[in-house]
Amino acid sequence: MSITAAFVQQWDSAIRAEAQQKQSRLMQTVTNRGQITGDSFTINDMLAVELDPNTVRHGDTTWGDPGHTNRLAVMSDFYKALPLDRNDIPKMIVNPVTGGDYMGALMSGKNRKIDDIIYAAARGTINSKDGVTANTLPSGQKIAHGSTGFTKAKIIQAKSIFRANEADEFEGEELYMTYNSKALEDIMSDTNLTSADWMAVQMLQSGQIATKWMGFTWIPYERMVFSASTYYAVAYAKSGIHFGEGYVEGNVTRRGDKKDLWQVSMGASFGAGRQDESKVVEIAFQ
Repeated sequence: MSITAAFVQQWDSAIRAEAQQKQSRLMQTVTNRGQITGDSFTINDMLAVELDPNTVRHGDTTWGDPGHTNRLAVMSDFYKALPLDRNDIPKMIVNPVTGGDYMGALMSGKNRKIDDIIYAAARGTINSKDGVTANTLPSGQKIAHGSTGFTKAKIIQAKSIFRANEADEFEGEELYMTYNSKALEDIMSDTNLTSADWMAVQMLQSGQIATKWMGFTWIPYERMVFSASTYYAVAYAKSGIHFGEGYVEGNVTRRGDKKDLWQVSMGASFGAGRQDESKVVEIAFQ
């Protein structure tokens, strides 16, 4: 018998998660409405009011009726359960239930779901409370791909749209821009970048989550929609998207109906809605 047959194997004493986004990156960039009771929450707006000329001394009061809108952000429910058979536990060095690995995986999934909901709210349709009016992102708030990548020219165009809408830093807004690895590659390959631009993009490449450039705080988000060879990034003001959390509940239980296996589960309810189309810009790139 070869001596190598007596060699032993060292079993891993930990369960390691595969590469994935674990934290929510977008929740801190929007207006958080906190705990929501019910199946939806409203977003109330008042339209702009202009002053009228006053041409008559001691005249009667002339009233103006300010316009109001009321939008409805609907909550969505989510659930996931991970089982572990009781007979498997003695065969493992590490117990992923009591060690927290399963619950950690569910928490990471919850955080990614939050970002997906916020991203979808930025681009999607939100209905008014009357159930009749559907508010969509107009073409004037969308930058076409133009068969080009994520260029400096598109970033400048997006910034100019916010300025034209009075929805930038001059009105106290915080502007954010999502980007993915393809966008980063395009930006770094853009020959129109100045040396100052290049330094800012180098900071993005280093992995800093909240890096500011060209008036936007840049947030990495790899799960943006990809359709017909086109990605869709979003830029938005913090006040332009509202997010609410209904409930989040994690649980670790024995399942008597399943031979007493361990079950780790999480349920959650989230919702988000766009407050104002003028505070969101969609950027398409290839």
